[in-house]
Amino acid sequence: MFKRVLLLLAAFVAMGAHALTQDEAKALAVGETDARIEAIGKALATADDKTAAFFQALADDAVKVSGDKLFIVRDGKGVDPITGNDVAVPNDAEDVVSNNRMRGELDSAMASLKLFSKDDKQRMSAVGELQKDPDESRLPLIEKALAAEKNPAIIEQLSLVRAAALLGSSDKAKRLEAAKALGVSKSPAIKSMLIERMKAETEVDVKSALELSLRNVEASLAWGERLGAIFSGISLGSILLLVALGLAITYGLMGVINMAHGELMMIGAYATYFVQNQFRQYLPGAFDWYLVAAVPVAFMASAIVGAILERGVIRFLYGRPLETLLATWGISLALQQLVRSTFGAQNVGVENPSWMSGGIAVMGNLQLPYNRIVIIGFAAAVLVAMSLLIAKTRLGLFVRGVTQNRPIASCMGVNTARVDTYAFALGSGIAGLAGCALSQIGNVGPDLGQAYIVDAFMVVVLGGVGQLAGTVYAAMGLGILNKFLEGWAGAVLAKIAVLVLIIIVIQKRPQGLFAVKGRSAEA
Repeated sequence: MFKRVLLLLAAFVAMGAHALTQDEAKALAVGETDARIEAIGKALATADDKTAAFFQALADDAVKVSGDKLFIVRDGKGVDPITGNDVAVPNDAEDVVSNNRMRGELDSAMASLKLFSKDDKQRMSAVGELQKDPDESRLPLIEKALAAEKNPAIIEQLSLVRAAALLGSSDKAKRLEAAKALGVSKSPAIKSMLIERMKAETEVDVKSALELSLRNVEASLAWGERLGAIFSGISLGSILLLVALGLAITYGLMGVINMAHGELMMIGAYATYFVQNQFRQYLPGAFDWYLVAAVPVAFMASAIVGAILERGVIRFLYGRPLETLLATWGISLALQQLVRSTFGAQNVGVENPSWMSGGIAVMGNLQLPYNRIVIIGFAAAVLVAMSLLIAKTRLGLFVRGVTQNRPIASCMGVNTARVDTYAFALGSGIAGLAGCALSQIGNVGPDLGQAYIVDAFMVVVLGGVGQLAGTVYAAMGLGILNKFLEGWAGAVLAKIAVLVLIIIVIQKRPQGLFAVKGRSAEA
């Protein structure tokens, strides 16, 4: 920590010729909160490297006071905040205490100082922090940053921050100029600021300008909300697709109502959790790549359980859907209890690798998380792989042959029992991949699969039994429709509306939107 202070004192980019004085440092550290906050604003206008280091020390509770003397104390060593020299700290020195309000102002001030960083990302981040709480007292700092800035995107955002800071000016002309300038913003923070300023504004022409700018900002944000709903719908649709792809085989192609499909997803999620823990314990340096190893492990774990399930139970129940439903429902309960006994009843956390953390900021109110983007891409890759397997491989040919006409396939020398096991294991393995993906966007628990199993069956039935293309369209359509309805009517009513719509569609088209024609069972 002591080295950190020395580095700050030596390497921080100076923003002016003015140096921190003893009186300024004392005003920042001693006195009432209002006076100290006012001192922060004054110090920011002429901040230098020592001012930045002193702000950091105050935020870290590393400042002591004795009489008129102030000390930065870290690791038992004292530094004079004015000269930067090592000094002895008196025994009677008292800690400088900052309340939450003061800490918030210090954090904001330090973010402001990043406006002069050499890193574009840090400067843009500092602009974003300033947008949340623009203040007229920071105008000298903002204007100094504008004069030094070369990046056009940052200049544009800084200009908006300057206009926002001028909204509270006592000069009517400046307020009017600021109100007009803010109309091009796409930030929710600017929208809130315009609404608050309209309540306090008394000048008619300024208030009219504020109303016009507010309408423009709301129109821009509305597009962000619509695009966000579409992205969320595609993300939900990708998850439903991953869940439903396994059912498209076990139910769509084989006709087996597998109520334990959700638990096969759960096994894939717990397999991912297991791989994560192994990497954390034995390969901590390669932790960011645990997910790559978890994908085949999740597939194999669920596929093996599915194969055992098919050979041990389901093979005796083909053609008896009610018995199959009841048997797999009992198996699902047994698998849930097995997981509770092994891993505990509480949810377990699966971490995102660092390369899946964060997101892409497209607009002020629209950010696309990396983990959702990866899941969308993963779902597309699984879909392509499964389509190629069914359409181009020997196993796919056998599955399609057995599905279309089991007796003829058997007469042609196809081992139909083995094909059933392979197909069921494939569907189960894909369910495991769905569990692996789901582990990246939420907690993993024994009830994980129950939240998606009904929706997955609806996707398969709506898309058309035995039709992978129909499964894709149904998953994406339901995902996007559900997200748009959520924004309009709430989550519960959206679920009800989607269910009613599916019932209506199935009444009109019992075979689904993409029904199998004639005797073909194209994949």
